[in-house]
Amino acid sequence: MERIRNFSIIAHIDHGKSTLADRLLELTGALPPRERKDQVLDTMDLERERGITIKAQTARLRYQQESGAPYFLNLIDTPGHVDFAYEVSRSLAACEGALLVIDAAQGVEAQTIANTYLALQNDLVLIPVINKIDLPQSNTPLTLEQLENIIGIKGEEALLTSAKKGIGIDEVLKSIVGRIPSPKGSPEAPLKALLFDSWFDSYRGVVVLVRIFDGTIHQGSQIELMATGASYGVEELGYLTPKPVKTEQLTAGDVGYVIAGLKKLAHARIGDTITGKNRPTSQAFPGFREAKPMVFCGLFPAGECSVNDLRDALEKLRLNDSSFHYEPENSPALGIGFRCGFLGLLHREIIQERLEREFDLALITTAPSVGYMVTSKNHQSREIRNPTHMPAPQDIEKIEEPLIEAIVLTPAKYLGSVLKLLESKRGEQKKLEYISPQRIFLTYLLPLNEVVFDFYSQLKSVSQGYASMDYEFSGYRVAPLVKLEILINREQVDALSLIVHKDKAYQTGRILVQKMRKLIPRQHFEVSLQAALGKRVIARETIKPFRKDVLAKLYGGDYTRKMKLLEKQKSGKKRMKKIGRVEIPQEAFLVLLEVK
Repeated sequence: MERIRNFSIIAHIDHGKSTLADRLLELTGALPPRERKDQVLDTMDLERERGITIKAQTARLRYQQESGAPYFLNLIDTPGHVDFAYEVSRSLAACEGALLVIDAAQGVEAQTIANTYLALQNDLVLIPVINKIDLPQSNTPLTLEQLENIIGIKGEEALLTSAKKGIGIDEVLKSIVGRIPSPKGSPEAPLKALLFDSWFDSYRGVVVLVRIFDGTIHQGSQIELMATGASYGVEELGYLTPKPVKTEQLTAGDVGYVIAGLKKLAHARIGDTITGKNRPTSQAFPGFREAKPMVFCGLFPAGECSVNDLRDALEKLRLNDSSFHYEPENSPALGIGFRCGFLGLLHREIIQERLEREFDLALITTAPSVGYMVTSKNHQSREIRNPTHMPAPQDIEKIEEPLIEAIVLTPAKYLGSVLKLLESKRGEQKKLEYISPQRIFLTYLLPLNEVVFDFYSQLKSVSQGYASMDYEFSGYRVAPLVKLEILINREQVDALSLIVHKDKAYQTGRILVQKMRKLIPRQHFEVSLQAALGKRVIARETIKPFRKDVLAKLYGGDYTRKMKLLEKQKSGKKRMKKIGRVEIPQEAFLVLLEVK
């Protein structure tokens, strides 16, 4: 155990976390030269294209110093986006230390601070790594000053590196061995292991990644998952280098994988405690909770794709990502589909893109919404995730909306624009602090439904890309919310319903029908678009019909011949309006993302 070090790499998006992991793998010889490539631990095409880590990976590195026995360094990579904050917290709980990577050109950003707080909550030793020092626009002295003023770590503790050029990587490895403590625990104690990741293998079932804190796990051992009470026999043990390598046992301090014939990913919950069936531990790890979906939207098949194809794809995809949920949904406008719950907007984008790429599906996606707590007049509370399930206004006592506490870091010259944006989103200021003459730290309470649309792009737009944001869920607050319905030819389209703030309802409804009028194709009959609050219509637009010139063949004669043809056309349009259907393109649903 004295020769083991368990550490993680945490950073804001695009600060060079995956590149640093690549250099560590290369320098310790974990990968032969012919297998080397950029972003080794990012195994999905989507991760490589977007340059982000979606699924955490681990690697066991063998590091030999000039003299003495080798050290075994367990690198636990973490996702970089706020949507996957729970996964990051569980990965950090499996470590004794972390490398805090900061881009020398961009400095300390919002997620750098949020990840630092997570690491400190888990009592980790932090090693600051100032990366990209070779870039011409890098400002290392300013970054070191921010490290001291914002995070409170002395500048002389930081390591200066360039992961791309391989500068300073030796120092990083020496610091991991020298500064991060070895794991503690007793191999003879009852088995106590933290499950911090899992995925589904088509041939072996569920594979779980564990960190052993106490005890030893052998091949053939009977284990129990404490959150579900399910028990299994261990079929295979090993560790990732990042390739899987089998071993006979994992003991206290080790990080490795366990295959035990689990058929359902739902049994392998991130944050769960694994213990021995015959000799269980007395206490599970604190802080276990299920990943709670925060954003909801409907997925419906389009084109030649059938609902059965979509159901099969969702079932298969959920085998590799248990953090999204789905249930059947029936929409009069769009047919049968599924209501899906996601950790955040990026998570929703990734799931949709994976469904379209990996399963070749054509999908229509409804506007994302959040879950509201609705209390009825008989004092019963329930969570409403779909606007169509909202009770009638006369039956509602109060509606509570979810709140987030947002951390925003912005350069001082964009402060006015950023504050204006936050106020327009019904934000409530908690703190405004100058952390340097040029940089401001803001803390705001914001309604989640104001953030899930295009808030990120607006923030980047008003700050020319320099402001950054991180957030965490903060609870619920009573708000005057109403259900805004969209009617097409006086028929309600439930997939276009929105829950909005009362003060914004008229403006939102007006913009929505105006934009939809341009997107919905003209028909041979008149189409009316209406925005309504209950029975009251608050905005209307009309799509004019195509008009065939039925009088073109006439060149004279009595005017009654004209009237006869016009009346015939009029009655035909009337009949067409009764039986005709208006096809709503996907662009009409995307308009909902822009009107908030």
